[in-house]
Amino acid sequence: MHRDERIWVLILAAGEGSRLRSLTTTASGTSIPKQFCSLYGGPSLLQEALSRARSVTVDEQVCAVVAAQHRPWWQPQLADLDTANVIVQPQNRGTANGILLPLLRLLESDRGARILLVPSDHHVRDEAVLARAMRDALQRLRPHSEATLLLGFEPDEPDPQLGYIVPGEPDDDGVRPVARFVEKPSKALAQALIGLGALWNGFIVASTVHGLLGLFSRSRPRVVHAMRQAIRQDLRSPAQTSAVAALYERLPTLDFSRDVLADQASSLRVLRVPACGWTDLG
Repeated sequence: MHRDERIWVLILAAGEGSRLRSLTTTASGTSIPKQFCSLYGGPSLLQEALSRARSVTVDEQVCAVVAAQHRPWWQPQLADLDTANVIVQPQNRGTANGILLPLLRLLESDRGARILLVPSDHHVRDEAVLARAMRDALQRLRPHSEATLLLGFEPDEPDPQLGYIVPGEPDDDGVRPVARFVEKPSKALAQALIGLGALWNGFIVASTVHGLLGLFSRSRPRVVHAMRQAIRQDLRSPAQTSAVAALYERLPTLDFSRDVLADQASSLRVLRVPACGWTDLG
């Protein structure tokens, strides 16, 4: 990958991993968020996500979004990243705020950036298949367009614990509009959705700075305005108390999928990812 491709990957790694807490608690009672744990005794899920990011861009354009309270776990695992690329949230206020913070910072430096959002709690058996799909999605984006592509995984069973993307009719280029989202359907409904061509929602999103900012501005304009002002204040007066930290004290907790994407399905498109052994460890 060449730097002038302006591809940035944002790895989302600020979650608490509460749903797997019983499996990621040490003998001494310390609960470790799942993204910092290893599935098979090798690299952690966060380290796997870093490798995934490096398959589509250069190290200088890989960012990780983390929470301040998790420093003992993420600091050694992100030692190879430039410190400016480690986006530390004062506290976890949900995935939407975790995306908006680096997005607005990136807007100040690279208005033509293409962005890939990658969760840090996934495991994939065939990384090469996913890497091809991620590169394909990014190559379909024009630098200043507002297109947003979701990667939908081909289901291999009707799993009632996952979210599903129901696509519309395919475009000329094979990408399909999103008709609707269905979260955690019954097994029977999941089977019916698969019969309609539904895909597992992996929450891997390819877009541009302008595309993502448009989604946020339409759904949460006040939050966008407040965070933009706080970031600019911190840039003007870096030695003073952080305006972003103060803002996080009063921000609502927002989920990117539920609070930003769900009501804007008609403006989204989905790209099918062939079976690759993808697992959402939530």
